[in-house]
Amino acid sequence: MEVAALSPTSSPLPLLSTAPVHRLHLLPPRFVSGRRLRPSSRHQGVGCVKDGWGQRHSAPSVEPATQEVGTAVPREWSGDAIRRRFLEFYAARGHKILPSSSLVPDDPTVFLTIAGMLQFKPIFLGKEPRRVPCATTSQKCVRTNDIENVGRTARHQTFFEMLGNFSFGDYFKKEATAWAWELATKEYGLPAERLWISVFEDDDEAFNIWHNEVGVPKERIKRMGAEDNFWTSGATGPCGPCSEMYYDFYPERGSSDADLGDDSRFIEFYNLVFMQYNKKDDGSLEPLKQKNIDTGMGLERMACILQKVPNNYETDLIFPIIEKAASLALVSYAKADDAMKTNLKIIGDHMRAVVYLISDGVLPSNIGRGYVVRRLIRRVVRTGRLIGIRGDGHENPEGAFLPSLAEVVINLSTQIDPDVKSRRKSIIAELQREELRFVQTLGRGEKLLDELLDEALLSAGNNGNKPSLSGKDVFLLYDTYGFPVEITAEIAGERGVTVDMKGFEIEMENQRKQSQAAHNVVKLSVGNETEIVKSIPDTEFLGYDSLYATAVVKGLLVNGNPVNEVSEGSEVEILLDRTPFYAESGGQVGDNGFLYVNGGEDRKQTAVIEINDVQKSIGNIFVHKGTIKQGSVEVGKEIDASVDVKLRQGAKAHHTATHLLQSALKSVVGSETSQAGSLVAFDRLRFDFNFHRPLSEEELIKIESLVNQWIGNATHLETKVMALQDAKNAGAIAMFGEKYGEEVRVVEVPGVSLELCGGTHVSNTAEIRGFKIISEQGIASGIRRIEAVAGDAFVDYVCARDNYMRRLCSSLKVKAEDVNGRVDTILEELRATRNEVSSLRSKIAVLKAGSLASKATTVEPQNVRIVVENMGDVDADALKSAAEYLIGTLQDPAAVILGSSPGDGKVSLVAAFSPAVVKMGLQAGKFVGGIAKLCGGGGGGKPNFAQAGGRKPENLPGALEKARAEIVAAVSSSPS
Repeated sequence: MEVAALSPTSSPLPLLSTAPVHRLHLLPPRFVSGRRLRPSSRHQGVGCVKDGWGQRHSAPSVEPATQEVGTAVPREWSGDAIRRRFLEFYAARGHKILPSSSLVPDDPTVFLTIAGMLQFKPIFLGKEPRRVPCATTSQKCVRTNDIENVGRTARHQTFFEMLGNFSFGDYFKKEATAWAWELATKEYGLPAERLWISVFEDDDEAFNIWHNEVGVPKERIKRMGAEDNFWTSGATGPCGPCSEMYYDFYPERGSSDADLGDDSRFIEFYNLVFMQYNKKDDGSLEPLKQKNIDTGMGLERMACILQKVPNNYETDLIFPIIEKAASLALVSYAKADDAMKTNLKIIGDHMRAVVYLISDGVLPSNIGRGYVVRRLIRRVVRTGRLIGIRGDGHENPEGAFLPSLAEVVINLSTQIDPDVKSRRKSIIAELQREELRFVQTLGRGEKLLDELLDEALLSAGNNGNKPSLSGKDVFLLYDTYGFPVEITAEIAGERGVTVDMKGFEIEMENQRKQSQAAHNVVKLSVGNETEIVKSIPDTEFLGYDSLYATAVVKGLLVNGNPVNEVSEGSEVEILLDRTPFYAESGGQVGDNGFLYVNGGEDRKQTAVIEINDVQKSIGNIFVHKGTIKQGSVEVGKEIDASVDVKLRQGAKAHHTATHLLQSALKSVVGSETSQAGSLVAFDRLRFDFNFHRPLSEEELIKIESLVNQWIGNATHLETKVMALQDAKNAGAIAMFGEKYGEEVRVVEVPGVSLELCGGTHVSNTAEIRGFKIISEQGIASGIRRIEAVAGDAFVDYVCARDNYMRRLCSSLKVKAEDVNGRVDTILEELRATRNEVSSLRSKIAVLKAGSLASKATTVEPQNVRIVVENMGDVDADALKSAAEYLIGTLQDPAAVILGSSPGDGKVSLVAAFSPAVVKMGLQAGKFVGGIAKLCGGGGGGKPNFAQAGGRKPENLPGALEKARAEIVAAVSSSPS
């Protein structure tokens, strides 16, 4: 089968995949009928099927498979023609032609659309009634679980089209099989003698239909196991056998020992799933009342066959993109070596994926589906540069080449998705932005990576070790140069160098901790602060009106010490005469963005500084903290300052929402409450206030409702500068912890809020979009804290929670309003079950222990009875019960040491010594503690009884053997 699926909890883009290239991987919660393939007919022969929407008519007649049927394959079979013929073929047989669904599925269990049947999943599962008896589609699909194979094999793609015909209780196996044969041999004209069939090993019905009614010789029908030819939707639910059609490129090799898994000879192009059973809880199968058909034909695979090209990439569906990429790189695909062809194929494939994903609303980002797009785009950019594409591939070395390739994809899209052309402008703009953003750091990053790889190879050669790239180096490339870790690993792998992924994760975690710890640190100090401040005037803040400005560097500090120049790679603190960057104050975090140093008459960019924080120092001097990403910066240089627009907007939305929240609090719980602190971040707000008790659920709902009502009123904000006393007289509320001069800035939401505030705000409350309280809790005596989200963060939060609720409702099979009751019931049942299981386990363990008593070993000279045993998967409580039973059953002197692996990587150990053994100087606590260390744990207890645990169950057998040897040795050497 041809379609692969992604788990909803898995990483969107795994680095490696062991998936065979010719098999279907079932969708995670397990509902995917991969690619399904369907039949065609001339309205005569096998069985009968509905004509149109009501009349029955004869199913297709079947030409013997041993004869040539159909016409010769035309020289030109365009992809559009293959698609059209497929859909028209089934439309003529009563199928409704339905449009492709989006690449972003409605199904929350599926990351991206990877199969034609996905839009019909609710019908197949019986959750929705069928709207038509049978349908046919050409579905856009994206598969990214084995991206490393793209371009390297003949048929791996990230984007592909799945042609399918589906029956919802209408026709079944006989008609589907006959039509599949007719479509292949008559409609597409494939020679019958080149077609092979696979069936599930126990599906005699399908075997007989293919052989007796279709006429395929037995030697060209292969029975295959459940792994290949039985589809299931999960542990329970609809399932059924599959049948696949294969094209034989080398029939002259004969049928003896033919292996359909041999991709050099065969290509599977059509898959039929016969959904005929329901799998019950006990694993047994019962016939479905409504039997369904789900098929899939890979359009690119059929085009490869009919167009007689060696791989899917050279079909007219992809090759025009490849040709365009080759022309931009000034190379000829026909004359290119294998490595160049592979790179061109990667570009051709990935460009289709990113264009259709962006068209369906998936924009580049660092999370979820957006990360899929970002990674694919960056892979194309890097590959393009690798093969020689510079700039836009024409006359602009600073331009982007992805738009030129996207134009080709868009021109090919008419019959695939008509909406793509209408979204051309936004697709091109998004690709251009993303490419230019990546190119800014790609060149420097590639150079550094090459140097690091050279060092790794040299070091390994000198030391005789395997070459490896450290986690710190991988993190540097990721954090500073924007290299996705997957691309770093891919490039390193090409040169035989491994990547320390654990080290990378440690660096990521360290950065998160440092970022949190340093958030409130202002550092313009180390002794020389006073001298530099004397010579620098206060910074002029321009950020209320503009996010861009030209300024002059007035001072530079490294580790708190003034310097005149700082070079690439250094952490630096920059003092400017004027700035659009907001410095952290009033609870609002400092802006992020970039400073650009431009030199010469043409003002060519010579340095780039990434600003990740801005703080205020003595007086009103703004300290821009960042890293020099490119070039060097000197005191006195003119720079262009640019604030990150998206982050600023997030801060503005959360700051205005904070003002609305304070007003709502006073309205709901009383004007006596007052602010005790706040944080206004890009992605959230935190508001501390004085109050003597937790807020009730009803109060929180009223507060949320009020804030959202004010947001919906679309009120324009007003800002004024006035005398402090006038502001106070007008009723303005002062922000917590702020110091005010004689003149103050007043921010007003007319009729709602009036506060003294120097922060940045939206122009109209409607810009906030929405407000949601995330939590309310006490943080100190008489101090409560509310955390909330607004703006884009609000939308993200609500969407995420909606997805969680959908999954929960789907899992519990209840409506949203019934979830609480269902969960309470499940929890109560779980508690009762756990108690029952615990009791049963203890009883079972005691029963097992009873049989162990007779196996006790007697050790002289004092005839100590010893039992050392592995009790399997019993839990710690049951293990304790077993040990207590044994030590009570065996005559004194006796020693019992038991171990178990209850699951989840845990080890349980217990030691019980009778009084006589304790008198020998042996202590259960010390003994079992030493044994537990062998299992990666520890423990102890009393001299006569002790328990311990560990985290290495694989070491338990060896640990118990050591325990046996040590206890035997100890009691043997003990004096009588």
